[in-house]
Amino acid sequence: MKFTLSWLKRHLDTSATVPEIADALTDLGLEVEGIEDRGAVLRPFTIGHVTSAEKHPDADRLRVCQVETDEGTKQIICGAPNARAGITVVVAKPGVYVPGIDTTIGVGKIRGIESFGMMASERELELSEEHDGIIELPSGEVGQSFADWLAEHDPAKVDPVIEIAITPNRPDALGVRGIARDLAARGLGTLKPLDRPDVTGTFDSPVGVTIADDTTDGCPVFALRMIRGVTNGPSPDWLQDRLRAIGLRPISFLVDVTNWFTYDLNRPLHVFDADIVQGDLRVHRAAGGETIEALDEKTYTLPQGAMVISDDAGIESIAGIMGGAASGVTESTTNVLVESAFWDHVQIALAGRAMKINSDARFRFERGVDPAFTPEGLDHATAMILEHAGGEASHMVVAGAVPDTARSYRLDTDRVESLVGMSIPADTQRATLTALGFRLEGDQAHVPSWRPDVQGSADLVEEVARIASLTKLEGRPMARPAQVLRPVLTPTQQRERTARRTAAALGYDECVTYSFIDRASAELFGGGTDATKLENPISQDMSHMRPALLPGLLQAAARNQARGVADLALFEAGHVFDGGMPGQQQFCVSGLLVGHTAPKGIHGERRPVDVFDIRADAEAILAAIGAPAKMQTMRGVDDWWHPGRSAKLCLGPKKVMAVFGEIHPKILRTMNVKGPAVGFSIWPAEVPFPKSATASRGALTLSDLQAVERDFAFVLDAEVEAQAVVNAALGADKALITGARVFDEFRGGSLGEGRKSLAVTVRLQPTEATLTDKEIEAVAAKVVEKVVKATGGELRG
Repeated sequence: MKFTLSWLKRHLDTSATVPEIADALTDLGLEVEGIEDRGAVLRPFTIGHVTSAEKHPDADRLRVCQVETDEGTKQIICGAPNARAGITVVVAKPGVYVPGIDTTIGVGKIRGIESFGMMASERELELSEEHDGIIELPSGEVGQSFADWLAEHDPAKVDPVIEIAITPNRPDALGVRGIARDLAARGLGTLKPLDRPDVTGTFDSPVGVTIADDTTDGCPVFALRMIRGVTNGPSPDWLQDRLRAIGLRPISFLVDVTNWFTYDLNRPLHVFDADIVQGDLRVHRAAGGETIEALDEKTYTLPQGAMVISDDAGIESIAGIMGGAASGVTESTTNVLVESAFWDHVQIALAGRAMKINSDARFRFERGVDPAFTPEGLDHATAMILEHAGGEASHMVVAGAVPDTARSYRLDTDRVESLVGMSIPADTQRATLTALGFRLEGDQAHVPSWRPDVQGSADLVEEVARIASLTKLEGRPMARPAQVLRPVLTPTQQRERTARRTAAALGYDECVTYSFIDRASAELFGGGTDATKLENPISQDMSHMRPALLPGLLQAAARNQARGVADLALFEAGHVFDGGMPGQQQFCVSGLLVGHTAPKGIHGERRPVDVFDIRADAEAILAAIGAPAKMQTMRGVDDWWHPGRSAKLCLGPKKVMAVFGEIHPKILRTMNVKGPAVGFSIWPAEVPFPKSATASRGALTLSDLQAVERDFAFVLDAEVEAQAVVNAALGADKALITGARVFDEFRGGSLGEGRKSLAVTVRLQPTEATLTDKEIEAVAAKVVEKVVKATGGELRG
């Protein structure tokens, strides 16, 4: 958004300097992106006086002029028809850059006679398109800077141009008046009143307006006036100067009026040549596929549902975005239709993006203009046209009604300090909101129609703080709490964090994969049903919610192996889904080991990962999150695990805390993973919390009595599980036996086919007195009895 200082002063009575205004705007949230000093390029040009002008001896159209300058009398050759003695001119001495012709003036010879400079025209100084003659000034002292003369006599031509960035929530600042209102509320001046002009129609408009029933949500109100007998032509100099300053090219007065109000009051307008319009105007939606040649001389194909304005002959304008070239005004236009309408910002944005049209009207409508100003904006434009182009105005034609945007919120003056941290008196708060256009009735602040961004009481506080300046905030140390605060994380969240950190400490790299996978991978792990299917998936490869974390880890492993990384330790923590309803999801921690345990080395420590590696890691994570030390190891795992090299860790048949083991070879083949690969899945929610929560650890129990270990060898059927032997041995005497483990296995030899020998060591830890040989033998007998009964084996002799 660009504007000039003099343009701002049309709405704001202020003596503030440009730097002061720029600082205030940035502090108000309207960040200044740049300030253009238009007088800087004109400052080297000085005022001179032509004392004589003689015809060039070798050129009829050239004059040899003697020009008085601050450096004495200079001889300048000039071909302008108005070059003559006695006039005051603008001189470019040698070494001065002329922007209009992109040339630096030097000393030269023209037809054999030297010239020491140039007398400039308005176009050469980029002040206007006038180039029929050199500039003639009505006053000025010889040697005075032309920029200083303009600042005193025609300041609009050297006005500083300020450019600000507008955030999407401040559409009111897309008009110069909205910017002036903010500055006035800050105290940098007084906002000048904007009275509605008294425009009285003298006849009924022969052109009416209707809005289709399916379009009233996009165009609730449409106002129109005919002005007949206008004289279109160049705009007044002041209007052309301001439009050029902000980068707009003056076209004709009727077109310039619409651009003026777009930037001045944030009220986009459109003018039709009334003699071209056939019948009444109708606002409706495009069927799709129609084409229109717009004012930018490009042809656009209209998308279905885009709002358009049509007459009996067809579509004449793309509503709220750009008018059509067929009904556009020209210098010969004498009768015009002036349109002022309010368009829904979302529908304008969708249509503009679909057609890739960027216009000032679209830019403003899609951010929001003042709906209540729709008829009044038409009156302002009509009054300006009548004043400068003459003519006679009709009565206003209005279709629809101005939408009701009335709303109010309670102003709690005490909330400013609690929300912002500033102490602002209540009277100052109320005065601030009043200056911004809010209407206060007691504690209720009624929001003005041009502020769609204010949607609650907190926004009132923001406005007060913004005007007061957030730079006044003072840092204060936070108050020390009177009591110890409760932990931020819940016990469940702490457990999940501990699981993550433990896995990372064990050497695993954390993966973060999508919560949805392809159906084929989901089916491999018990999912892929309609209950977990996404209605609108991102892609075909992400059609179902994941039933487990292992598919994502295996896919990551496959990608790494394809890039030459063979040995991997990956883990992920996240939710898995067995349905689409609340409660049908669980938090899970899964890990995957692929390849070997170590790099190649001369000591032979490298070996393939196995089920014992993954079990140790799973048990370490379970221990870290508080799982009981004594867990049951049971079979009965899912099909994606190796049936003979996997198990689950439980606190009973129905309380499964984790599963570990080798991944089934068919799963690895399907997912293109080269084995060996072992993994685990842990469900932290299944691990019971301690009955008594305490911040301290329990007392460490140590025994000063000697522990005793006894070894046993049992001959068993080859199908008997080692865990069954261990569990039976542990159950022989739960008070004395603290541990049992397998340390050897033997098959073949004298044992025969289908038999094996397992060697188990059992640890006895007395607590009251040292064990005697008799007590040890009694416990050993119980161990043998329990194992024989549980497994059908026998003690090996």
